Amino acid sequence: MKQRLDATFKRAKGVAWEDFELQADFARYLCVLVSGYIEKAVVAFILDHTRRQGGPTLQRFVERRTKNFANAKASRVQELLGSFDPAWQQELEEFLVDERKDAIDSIVSLRNVIAHGGSVGLTYSRILAYYQHAQQVVDRVGQICVPRAGGA
Repeated sequence: MKQRLDATFKRAKGVAWEDFELQADFARYLCVLVSGYIEKAVVAFILDHTRRQGGPTLQRFVERRTKNFANAKASRVQELLGSFDPAWQQELEEFLVDERKDAIDSIVSLRNVIAHGGSVGLTYSRILAYYQHAQQVVDRVGQICVPRAGGA
């Protein structure tokens, strides 16, 4: 997922940026993709944890419960992790400060406005910055849900 998204950012960066309307179109498209990426990545890490730790019935339950996880604002991601372990929620809450929290919440809010036909003032550089912060959050969720041997 990340490789496809990175490739899309790279292609968008190569577009002639003197066309401000085209730049805005790409920024909106990238915002939708980044929002979907956050949702899918969080669920993928949770499912990976479930596969490693639980039996088939638990895996099916978690798959069904997370199937429609959407609007992944910071608080929703924290709550989802907290439903597995309150310490996970606390760890993510401590990590989700300032720019990281703002980026996650802004991406979801902007995506909702875009999806409902609203107008947003979003640039390529702004969505790129949001994406970089969102990637830090996704990486942290992965470290929390599926810690590597020998530490995070």
